[in-house]
Amino acid sequence: MRTGLNTSSIYRCACAKINSMENPQIVLASNSPRRRQILAWMELPFTATTADVDETQLPGETPADYVMRLAGEKARACERQASFGGVILAADTTVSDGDEIIGKPVDEEDAIRILKKLRNRTHMVHTAIVVGVPSRGMIRQDLCSTEVRMRRYTDEELLAYVQSGDPLDKAGAYAIQNPEFDPVLKISGCYASVMGLPLCHFERALRRLGFGARKGVPYRCMRELSYTCPIFKRVLAGEDVG
Repeated sequence: MRTGLNTSSIYRCACAKINSMENPQIVLASNSPRRRQILAWMELPFTATTADVDETQLPGETPADYVMRLAGEKARACERQASFGGVILAADTTVSDGDEIIGKPVDEEDAIRILKKLRNRTHMVHTAIVVGVPSRGMIRQDLCSTEVRMRRYTDEELLAYVQSGDPLDKAGAYAIQNPEFDPVLKISGCYASVMGLPLCHFERALRRLGFGARKGVPYRCMRELSYTCPIFKRVLAGEDVG
């Protein structure tokens, strides 16, 4: 008996819907090579775009509030670029010494000043993420704060690192993953967050938005970073940690 329905089309639509819930198309609102590197470990399709926002700190704004606000503004700036059912991922990272935000250095002299200030001391790195599905009006926000202890590097090491140019585009004037300078003695929390994208927090946000779980994500992250994360199980269990 003919029903008049194209069952093959219905099947293809159903499969496409299931696939999009398991493997959503991501729009990364950042051109950071470090965020692109980390996001690629999830093996999800994604594109990266620039989110130009005013990064001026507001009066009385704490470092945590600052990154949360900027991540939200970046997400809104790029939300129209998400396909139907697609996911916007925006992130912002800052280094703080108490309530003082330590941004990107303006030049080599500023980078030297910042690295001397951070040397052999503990500071915080805050990364906020905003994850949204614009076509459904759904959004999740999260914050990962990590304690970082810098080692006692010498002035000679510091100067060589600054002259390499690596610190000039980074909050706090350093890259935790730089193998030559290797500035960090110890961290308490998420390594990937210090690089710019707390991957398990993003995975948790996707699950809360109804997308399927990718159970191998934390293990791929730890393998790539050669780091045993002390918090990933608690993060994925929904605890307010990190």
